[in-house]
Amino acid sequence: MRQIIVDTETTGLDPKEGHRIVEIGCLEISNRHITDNRYHQYLQPNRKMDAQAAAVHGITDEFLQDKPRFADVVDKFMAFIKGAELIIHNADFDVGFINHELELLKQGWQPLSHYCQVIDTLALARERHPGQKNNLDALCKRYNVDNSNRQLHGALLDVEILAQVYLAMTGGQVSLLANDDKTEVSGHDTIKRISSNRAALTTIAPTEEELQAHGQRLAAIDKTSGGKCLWQSLGLA
Repeated sequence: MRQIIVDTETTGLDPKEGHRIVEIGCLEISNRHITDNRYHQYLQPNRKMDAQAAAVHGITDEFLQDKPRFADVVDKFMAFIKGAELIIHNADFDVGFINHELELLKQGWQPLSHYCQVIDTLALARERHPGQKNNLDALCKRYNVDNSNRQLHGALLDVEILAQVYLAMTGGQVSLLANDDKTEVSGHDTIKRISSNRAALTTIAPTEEELQAHGQRLAAIDKTSGGKCLWQSLGLA
């Protein structure tokens, strides 16, 4: 399963007021493993930056003067995310801006939901932690994710952080098969990444009798649960 963590920085809060995207950051997760596949781009928005927005992300009009426009990068950006499940914190904000940019091009692009599914980690966090703060900084503290470098918001930094938060929040394993020995976060605990130089794991195939017993057991679970055995419904039996 291919998932893409997505974050944007903008000139202001509302695309309906003419505000535009100035930075896009994307990071790929494949089978709950954070890969090295990234997409990152600063954009020239054809308008002035709001002072409040600049105070949040630190991006200036001068810095963006020589950057490409969204029209220049749309094909590459959409190719990167197309068909993936997008993981976004406060998804309505980012999806709204991306849809606005696509619409402005007048090139026949459909809304983002036509190309991708979207998971909103803010909505997910509110379900799991009702009545608590669920912004990204609060989630980092709750799940032991290091955000000490986050002095300002930044799309690429924020997707790196959100990837770890999402994997921890959804019960999971953060990249055990990465290529170094950095410590990562799993739930509320830390784990050690396994080195890629480790010895090959031994694979033991089940016998025919074991496969039959396994199938019978899953069939019994499926019957008892009223057809809710995930291994059966996903064809993994």
